[in-house]
Amino acid sequence: MKMKNAIALAVLCLVPALAAAEERPWSNGPVTAVTYVKVKPGKFDDYMAYLGVAYRKQMEASMKAGLVSNWHVYTTQARNPNEPDLILTVTYPNMGTLDKQTEFDAVATSVSGPIAEMNKGFADRSSMREVLGGDLIREVILR
Repeated sequence: MKMKNAIALAVLCLVPALAAAEERPWSNGPVTAVTYVKVKPGKFDDYMAYLGVAYRKQMEASMKAGLVSNWHVYTTQARNPNEPDLILTVTYPNMGTLDKQTEFDAVATSVSGPIAEMNKGFADRSSMREVLGGDLIREVILR
């Protein structure tokens, strides 16, 4: 009986060491939503004006609420008519943040008004740009 207890104790002592040895050399980091946009001819300044006022307010309010970590607007050279000339990124603290729809809606309505009005604005912006698609990417933090 003493031998079984000694073996069990030895195994229990080894388990944390084995678990530590199997720990991954990385962890999940923030999540970034990337949106690829094609601005319609002659509408670049109009779209930049929207991004500089309404979009900025939305992003800054979302950052203040802790829903967004960072956001950026990038220009790029489209090599053909099917490629974006503008890239928007929004970084969230983690994947779980994307499930906080109620909190996002509360921030959005406090900044932009009722959801129906926001939807109309979304449709109106289609006269300035076309969304070509997007990606959801997660940073990997190496240890």
